[in-house]
Amino acid sequence: MIIQRFDYLNKLIGKEKNGLIKVVTGVRRCGKSFLLFTLFHDYLLSKGISEFNIIEIALDDRSNKRLRDPDNMLEYIKERIIDNQTYYIIIDEVQLLNEFEDVLNSLLHIRNADIYVTGSNSRFLSSDVITEFRGRGDEVRIHPLSFREFTSVYEGTIDEAWDDYLNYGGLPLILSMKTPDEKAEYLQTLFKKVYLSDIVDRHKVRNKDELDELINILSSAVGSHTSPSKLARTFKSVKNKVISDKTLSNYIGYLIDAFLISKSMRFDIKGKKYIGSPAKYYFEDIGLRNAQLNFRQMEENHLMENIIYNELSIRGYRVDVGVVEHYTLNDGGVRAKRQLEIDFVAIRGSQKFYVQSAFSITNPDKVIQEERPLLSIGDSFKKIIVIRENVKARRNEDGILTIGLLNFLLNADSLNI
Repeated sequence: MIIQRFDYLNKLIGKEKNGLIKVVTGVRRCGKSFLLFTLFHDYLLSKGISEFNIIEIALDDRSNKRLRDPDNMLEYIKERIIDNQTYYIIIDEVQLLNEFEDVLNSLLHIRNADIYVTGSNSRFLSSDVITEFRGRGDEVRIHPLSFREFTSVYEGTIDEAWDDYLNYGGLPLILSMKTPDEKAEYLQTLFKKVYLSDIVDRHKVRNKDELDELINILSSAVGSHTSPSKLARTFKSVKNKVISDKTLSNYIGYLIDAFLISKSMRFDIKGKKYIGSPAKYYFEDIGLRNAQLNFRQMEENHLMENIIYNELSIRGYRVDVGVVEHYTLNDGGVRAKRQLEIDFVAIRGSQKFYVQSAFSITNPDKVIQEERPLLSIGDSFKKIIVIRENVKARRNEDGILTIGLLNFLLNADSLNI
C-alpha cells in the first residue's frame, strides 16, 4: 500500500541541496523511513538521478552493523563518491551511529553531498537537532496520517473511515490490519514496549508506574486545563501518592520530546501575551491515546477536539488556546469581567485563524455560547466553528464561518473557504 504523502515530500524537495542536514523527525512508526526510502527515492529517480548517486543506509539492518562505527561510515561514503555529481546520502536510525554528530558535521564538508537522516525519538529529538548541529540542521517534522491521507487509501465509506480513525488513529500500519483486536493489540504493544521503553531508557526513569499513571491522567483529560501542581494534587488525593511538581513537569517534558503529546499554551488575545499555567495537552495520535486507556472514555467530542488540534498542527500552524475578556452587567448594574476561551488560535506567518470545536450547536443557547468568545475578540481575522454534523460551510452576518468536521478535515484549504 503506497500512501502518497505529498506535503512532506514537497518539503523535502524544497530543501534539496540547501547545504544543511535534513533531519526527519516525528513519533516512531509515523512513516519517516517510508518518506525517505520510498517516496523521496522514487522522486529522485523520476528526475533522472542514478541509483548509484543515492547512498541509502539503514542502520537498524544487521548487515550494516559495521557502519555504526564512525570511521567505517565516513570511509564507506567517501569511497562511493567518485565524481563531482550530487550524491544523496540517506541514513535511517542515525542514532545507532556512534558519534553521529561528528560524522554528520564531517559530511557537510563534502561539497557535492546532500544529506538526509532520520532518528529514533528516544535519542534523537527536535531539541537535539538544534543543539548538536548549531544551525546546520534543517528539521522536517512528520506526523501520523491526517484524516485526508487516511481516507486516500481507505477501503470503505467515509463514515467507516471516520469510525476507524476516531478509534485507532493514523499510524500508517493500522491501514493494513483487518480486525479491531489486531489494531488494538498493535497500538497497546507499541505504546508499552516501544514508546514508554524509549522514554524510560533515555531519561533513566526510576518509577515507570508513576509515568504510566501520568499518561492515563493526561489521556483522560484531553482538552482540559491542567498543570504540574494540579496533577500533583490529583496524585495525592486520588492515587494517594506524593509526587513533586518538578518530577511531573519533567515527565511531561519527556512525553513532549518523544512527540507523544503536544502542549497548547493559553494566550491573552487582546493583551498579546502568554498567560502561563494551566495549559492543555493533546495526543499526537488519537489511537495511541485510546490504546493507553484500553479504549475506554471514548467521548467523541473530546477526541474530535484533539483531531482538530492535530490537523491544524499538520497544516503547519502554531496552535494556542485563546483567552479574551468579556464584560457584562450583573443584577446590580455593575460591570463585571469574565474570561472566555477560544479553543484554538492558529498562527502561521501573517495568517491567523480562531477556531472553535463544537460537537453540536442545534439550540440557540449553544450557538451563543460558541459565538460569544469569537465576537468578543474585536479583530478582523477569520473566525470558524467546526461542528460534527455533516453540513455545508455557511457564514453568518457577523462573518463567523460554520463548517462540518469532515468537510474541514478533507478539504486542505478549508480554513480559507
